Amino acid sequence: MTLLRLTGLSRKFGGLNALTDIDLTIEPNEVIGLIGPNGAGKTTLINVVTGVHPASTGNVVFDGNDITHYKPYQVARSGIARTFQIVQPFPEMNVLDNVAAGAMAAGGARSVNDARNQAMTHLEFVGLMPFADQPASALTLAMRKRLELAKSLAMNPKLLLLDEVNAGLNAAEIDQALKLVREISARGVTILLVEHLMKVVLSLCTRIVVLHHGKLIAQGEPDRVIRDPLVVQAYLGRRYADTEHPNA
Repeated sequence: MTLLRLTGLSRKFGGLNALTDIDLTIEPNEVIGLIGPNGAGKTTLINVVTGVHPASTGNVVFDGNDITHYKPYQVARSGIARTFQIVQPFPEMNVLDNVAAGAMAAGGARSVNDARNQAMTHLEFVGLMPFADQPASALTLAMRKRLELAKSLAMNPKLLLLDEVNAGLNAAEIDQALKLVREISARGVTILLVEHLMKVVLSLCTRIVVLHHGKLIAQGEPDRVIRDPLVVQAYLGRRYADTEHPNA
């Protein structure tokens, strides 16, 4: 069964068409890269799927259920989790309780103690157990990114939406993040990855979806999409497309 199906999905802000007639399916266990220029509608798409912004037209069907009009907490409880481009931990809470909050909200935790026990498992996975008792505000950017992953995993998702999880990280930190994403995928979690670094997209993704001015202009296998003339013109540029082993 198709995990996520978007049909005729549009979102308007006043007179601005942020998304226009998006048709997209995501199958279980895929790792999909969502790319496009700044302002293309990538984060808006995530916000519509997760109920932050209601769709102006169209439908969102997840795991066989129409969730088009769900509130964000209902979307989360249905099995969709996300990270944010600008990380947003609860700064005064410690790292452990930040993750426990996700388990309580949408992860099926039966009690606070159960949520904290689940949180410790996720912190161990992302390498943050030594910082469990520290306030989230004390973490570095790279650590806060890993905390975002742990919080989302505590919600026990079937589909994980990652919004520029590598933004602001150095090369070593990106490599560590890639390792975590691969391990999450290996656990059977389907992933939609918003990303500007093409070397990340090409190393992780089984399929690429391209947005431009709120419209889906291409999708398919990475090698084919990065040479699509529309994608080259709108986003990548001719120099990138002509490079035999692009790593930008």
